[in-house]
Amino acid sequence: MPTVALYNTNGEQVGEVELKEDIFGVPVHGPVLHDAVVMQLAGRRRGTHDTKTRAEVQGGGRKPWRQKGTGRARHGTIRSPIWRGGGVVFGPHPRDYSYSLPKKVRRLALKSALSAKVQAGDLLVLEELSLEQPRTKDMVKILNNLKVEDALVVTADKDATVEKSARNIPNIKPLKATGLNVYDILAHDKLVMTRDAVARVEEVFV
Repeated sequence: MPTVALYNTNGEQVGEVELKEDIFGVPVHGPVLHDAVVMQLAGRRRGTHDTKTRAEVQGGGRKPWRQKGTGRARHGTIRSPIWRGGGVVFGPHPRDYSYSLPKKVRRLALKSALSAKVQAGDLLVLEELSLEQPRTKDMVKILNNLKVEDALVVTADKDATVEKSARNIPNIKPLKATGLNVYDILAHDKLVMTRDAVARVEEVFV
């Protein structure tokens, strides 16, 4: 069973936390992680790109010259794809790039990402993370105490105070436990979780 240090907001170790083996101690599956990241990035694509076909380009209603007798190649419209200003043959059109992986694959990818952070020593568990009022300076102080510059900060539930205090700090992203995803975990150097967030993850993603 994996065990990690438990810290307070002053950066002092106050104990240890045992993590569930089947969530934080599974073998890391590289191909599954890759599939999950590609799926997430594909879902973020807007897909609003568009080009006009020869039917959509303005103009070109008149035949540019007669069919025979000019010595030139025959053409029916100046908006043909081979003309400058003409339509595009196989250009992109609006589409939805999102797709879904099987639920078991998504779960395995998330567990692999969490396990990778544990194995690399990049998971920091906080005893608690509570601020009296939204203040970026206080959050920066806590992160400095933990010697963290690039991290995903995870709380058990949506915490508006923590979110407002952390969202303006470069390379720091606040997130609630149920919003954990593979891309955000891998995109940050450290994963900072409260003890309650760890319990929530172990409850939800078992």
